[in-house]
Amino acid sequence: MPRQWQKSSFSGIDAEDCVEVAQGEERLLLRESDDPDTVIATTPASLNALVRWQKPHHPDSCR
Repeated sequence: MPRQWQKSSFSGIDAEDCVEVAQGEERLLLRESDDPDTVIATTPASLNALVRWQKPHHPDSCR
C-alpha cells in the first residue's frame, strides 16, 4: 500500500512548496513536496520538541 502523506496545515491551500508528514513503521516521516525523495524520520516526541522550540524563536512561521 502506498504511503499516505499529509500536507502541513501551515503550508496553505495552494502552496507548492510544503512540508508533508506520514506515519512510518516506527517513526514519523517528513519531507518537502518539492524534494519528495529526501525524507527524514523522527519520533513524535522529537517533532513535538522541535515545534515547541520553533514557536518562540520564529513566531512568524507558526501562525
